[in-house]
Amino acid sequence: MNMMSMMRGVRALATLRRCSRPLIQSFAASSSSSKSDNGVVAAGAAPDLAAGEDLLLEEEESPAVAVDAKQPLTTPSLLQPGVVIYDGVCHLCHTGVKWVIGADKRRKIKFCCLQSKTAEPYMKVCGLEREDVSRRFLFVEGPGLYYQGSTAALRVLSHLPLPYSALSTLTVVPTPLRDAVYDYVAKRRYDWFGKDEDCLVLKEEELLDRFIDREEIMAKIRSNMW
Repeated sequence: MNMMSMMRGVRALATLRRCSRPLIQSFAASSSSSKSDNGVVAAGAAPDLAAGEDLLLEEEESPAVAVDAKQPLTTPSLLQPGVVIYDGVCHLCHTGVKWVIGADKRRKIKFCCLQSKTAEPYMKVCGLEREDVSRRFLFVEGPGLYYQGSTAALRVLSHLPLPYSALSTLTVVPTPLRDAVYDYVAKRRYDWFGKDEDCLVLKEEELLDRFIDREEIMAKIRSNMW
């Protein structure tokens, strides 16, 4: 009896081992698959994240370099000081410019025709339109210093040698009075003195070394020759 019971116990234990082996193998395979899947996801996510970070760095760094490179090109400090912007087709204005060039032995004053593109940044810095400068000429004395009308004329005189610079003391005359006289003449200058179709300095190339827009003027002279 005891012998028979022992035999039955051995057979039951063997059957139990055979049945449990597939379950263990299945669990092991499932665990291995789960770990493998997690590993693949982690490996796939890491490159994507790294690529996103690289793109973010490129987007942040590239515009910064571009902006820094462009900023100096627009700064007003690149503009020349002591520049007169005047109506280049006006005979009266051009006569005044020639007089200043003859008196300015130290070559302090430079000139630019209102009609040229070179004049545009000067007007922009001063917050003026072309029409404003056509009514009253502009003198850009330095950074943040610009004048129009009668005051501009007196400031130009102050940079000339004696006795011309002494005329700048006329600033004691009230500005409204001085500008009233200036505006009266300016409104009638074409009728009284005439105007040309193009900048008058085109006909007097010997004056061009005093003009900041001389390259633009020379290009126009060459185009008119052909």
